[in-house]
Amino acid sequence: MTTTERATVSPPQSTAPQPQTPRRRRVDLGFLGTVLKYASLVAACVAALMPIVTIFMLAFKTNEEYRTTGPLDAPSSWLNFDNFVTAFTQGGMVTGFLNTGFILVVSITGTIFTGTMTAYAIDRFRFRGRPLVTGLFLLATLVPAVTTQVATFQIINGMGLFNTPWAAIVLFTGTDIVAIFIFLQFMASIPISLDEAAMLDGANRFTVYWRIILPLLKPAVATVVIIKGIAVYNEFYIPFLYMPSSDLGVISTSLFRFMGPFGSRWEVIAAGAILVMIPTLVAFLFLQRFIYNGLVSGATK
Repeated sequence: MTTTERATVSPPQSTAPQPQTPRRRRVDLGFLGTVLKYASLVAACVAALMPIVTIFMLAFKTNEEYRTTGPLDAPSSWLNFDNFVTAFTQGGMVTGFLNTGFILVVSITGTIFTGTMTAYAIDRFRFRGRPLVTGLFLLATLVPAVTTQVATFQIINGMGLFNTPWAAIVLFTGTDIVAIFIFLQFMASIPISLDEAAMLDGANRFTVYWRIILPLLKPAVATVVIIKGIAVYNEFYIPFLYMPSSDLGVISTSLFRFMGPFGSRWEVIAAGAILVMIPTLVAFLFLQRFIYNGLVSGATK
């Protein structure tokens, strides 16, 4: 056998089976994760809807049914509207809806104009201390409102606004910093070249704001209107503290005072609570897409 043949001959290989490393079995958590996800969603929905369902059933019950049946037992008649009539006529709901509507419209209008003008000035004007102003706005959102109530009450009382609707209007309009940040996020997406082109045509700053900036902020305005409107409608502390007169009662304070003469008739109180919830529920169902679209657009711009 030549040298070349010896080099090409491969050594014999063992045919014995090699020991294999045991593979770890992967646990498929996809199905379990899906079950846990939907179970948590169902539990959250039940926890959120249970009080509403209980109040809804209680509103249609008579006083005798309230005392003899359970909270989740259906009423004997779903056409019993006596509790709603009593709550609406004797609970001051008409006055509460009128006062709430007036404060709501004026506060939202003021918030839109002050918020858009502030955002326009911060985003478009370059002045000394501009970052400091933005930082102070951010710092103000971190301060609990309850810690400043003594000073705020003294200011409102000194302005002569105590026990008037304008106390709530001034506080709702002048303390909404979240609206300013929403408008700032949208303002950053508007090119400054539009301002420059308008000023080259002879427009002043206010004309640019009124004719160009404000119309382009419609998505942000819709978002602020919905969020601010629901917050003002549900507010209890400010009207209760600064508007103690019963003639100035809003929806929340009227419902609170309604518990006095009807403290033992919870079926009537439940009917009043349903009347208070209906406007916000309808508004949210019809306008929820504007809330989601506005918040998402504002966060991604």
